[in-house]
Amino acid sequence: MTASINDVAQAAGVSASTVSRALRGRQGVSDEVRDRIAAVAAQLGYTASRSASSLASGRTYTIGVLVPYVGRWFFGTVLDAAEKVFSAAGYDVLLYNLGSPETRKRFFTRLPVRKRVDAVLSLLIPDDEESAALRSLGVPLATTVGGTRPGFTVVGIDDRAGTESAVRHLVNLGHRRIGMISGSSGPLHWTTPIERRNAYLDVLADAGIEHDAALEADGDYTVDGGERAMTELLAASRPPTAVFAQSDEMAMGALRALRRHRLKVPDDVSVVGFDDHELADVVGLTTVAQPVAEQGAEAARLLLRRLDEPDTEPAGHVRMPIRLVLRETTAPPRPRGPH
Repeated sequence: MTASINDVAQAAGVSASTVSRALRGRQGVSDEVRDRIAAVAAQLGYTASRSASSLASGRTYTIGVLVPYVGRWFFGTVLDAAEKVFSAAGYDVLLYNLGSPETRKRFFTRLPVRKRVDAVLSLLIPDDEESAALRSLGVPLATTVGGTRPGFTVVGIDDRAGTESAVRHLVNLGHRRIGMISGSSGPLHWTTPIERRNAYLDVLADAGIEHDAALEADGDYTVDGGERAMTELLAASRPPTAVFAQSDEMAMGALRALRRHRLKVPDDVSVVGFDDHELADVVGLTTVAQPVAEQGAEAARLLLRRLDEPDTEPAGHVRMPIRLVLRETTAPPRPRGPH
């Protein structure tokens, strides 16, 4: 038999109205209770009935989600968490994978989501014209990437602060030859690589360390790219004693390159990543932890709240917490640097 809202309420030890508010992202429910209800609803296979409410409200009960790379860890994690929140509230997801310039241009020219979705979660950064096109839909908009944007609820982190903590950690350990593996060839209009590079340069300047362009390499935000970038850095006339990678996947590629060059981490080279990927703890990676799944879930909840309370103002820019996690890949440099 199909589970009812009363079944969920009984199993969770709350009222049916509390279940309804929790699954639709409405206020008045604590995070602890909301998470418990979501877990019970998923366990019982409950989804909110939408046939009657759809007729009454004119909603499609569908959320449009735009992604640049559906197969990459960060975007996949955000998408999975958001979809669980939408599904528990009785909404379907209409996914658009806009990784290539051609598909992206075609999407924003035709806007196939018009009249088909109640809200849009964009995991890509639209330019001014694209932002205007999305606003013309007249539906709530949210994103988990980039900075403040008119008409959008932005759930994200402070990229500069996270990078500063990572690079400053290496400086405080005594490193002066600090390389960086960036992702400058990432998604179109993506500001994250720029923000993190600027923070890297600022920390070096504050520490009186002269910037060396030979200590920067593009890792394409992939494991393979990180390996190629680390190999490039090792070929410099004066290789780095420490490396900051703008993502954990690139950091893992760097670790693989160092192992293949028979260099020990952190004895020969220290490595810091960014994200706290699910495998970061497995490889002992020092990294800046950001709540990736929680960003997707919170963005989804805020969109649902906007749908249920349309007269309220959008949340604007919501900053999620970050922290530096120290593990086994960083240590003071050897007196003579890497061999």
